[in-house]
Parts: sequence; structure tokens; C-alpha cells
Amino acid sequence: MGNQEQDSEEKKSEEIKELGTADLAENPRRHHIKLITIIGEIEGHETVSGNTKATKYEHLLPILAEIEDNTEIEGLLILLNTLGGDVEAGLSIAEMIASLSKPTVSLVLGGSHSIGGPLAVSADYSFIVPSGTMIIHPVRSNGMFIGVLQSFRNMERTQDRITGFLAKHSHMRQERIEELMLNPTQLVKDVGTLLEGQEAVDEGLIDAVGGMSDALNKLHEMIENRAKKTIK
Repeated sequence: MGNQEQDSEEKKSEEIKELGTADLAENPRRHHIKLITIIGEIEGHETVSGNTKATKYEHLLPILAEIEDNTEIEGLLILLNTLGGDVEAGLSIAEMIASLSKPTVSLVLGGSHSIGGPLAVSADYSFIVPSGTMIIHPVRSNGMFIGVLQSFRNMERTQDRITGFLAKHSHMRQERIEELMLNPTQLVKDVGTLLEGQEAVDEGLIDAVGGMSDALNKLHEMIENRAKKTIK
């Protein structure tokens, strides 16, 4: 292996290790796809515990900007397994993904809870594995997802931003999201709703149940359709 190839392999390994990203370009359809992972807690302006897996929004935002600007990258695949985290950071990432002009597909693996919901639906098309889960519950005072009296109006406005985003980027009505969010029967010592794979699809939150091959095939299809439209 030459020095250039070795450097390239080391760069790939570093990106996977440090940022959870990878370039998927060695496929029969010859599409250049960027893979990003959103794992653990969404870290915002405050650093999470050193023992906690975290996705840092200051890492993801430049990567997303590069995806939009890089003419070689044709699509984005997002893998999610998160319990939620900082609302402002999560919404900023979700808005960034939703604003990309290139095809995007998300795949919920273990779960995409709380602010992970907007992140999952921010893609053009979303998948969830059969055993995957989505949890919709109100905003909490610690910046995750509610139910305290202090600064209630501000929290209510933040909650409206979240439910509005979910409704805009899924097939659910905002009123239905709020209904599930305030459900007192499912979560122990909390309100909200847990939706398993097919339930999330039936509610219209996620587009389809599927796995990695489904997500990649869908993304390849979207890239090819976009190319056809560009040629026309």
C-alpha cells in the first residue's frame, strides 16, 4: 500500500472513530454517499458527562455544510440511535438536514427519542427497524423533552417549535402529536407515548419500516431520480 492510500485509509478510520462519519462510494451504482451517525445524547452548549456517548452539534454542522457544498457528494444517509438531548442543538441539526438540496434518508436503529424525533423526520425519507422506538413527550426544564411550572410560556413556545417541525416533516397532524405527547398511560412517572417500529409508521411519524438495505436502496433511487430531473 502506497503512502497516499495509507493516508486515505487512516483518514477514513479517524473520521469513523472521532466523528462517526464515513464516505460510501464503492458501490455498483457508483454514487458518492455520506454517512453520518447520531448516537447517544445530543450535546449542546454544555459538555455531557465523560462516560456518556454524545453527538456534538459543532461537529455535525460543518459536515452538513460540506455535504451541501461538495459537488461529489450525491446523498446523505443518517443512522440514529439517541435518547435525545439539547433541544436547541437538536433543532439546529434537524433544520440543517431539512434544508439540504441533496437527497437524504434516515434510519432509526435502537431508538430516536425526544429531540431525536425531529432529527429522524428531517430527512426526505425515513425508515425505522421493526424493533426501533420513538418516544414523544413534552419538553423538560433541563433542556430535553415537559412538565414544570417555571417559565411555562417559554417552554410551551419551545414545545410548539418541536411539534410544528414534526408535523411539517412527517405525515402527522400537530394536534395528534400533542395528544400523544400528553398521554399519561404509557410512560412510568411521566407523560408521553412510545411508538415501536410499525406503530411509528402507522401514526405517520416515520415513512416505512426497513433496515440498512432498504435505506440505501431508497437513497440510490432518489439520487438517480434527481439526476434524471437535472438532465431534463
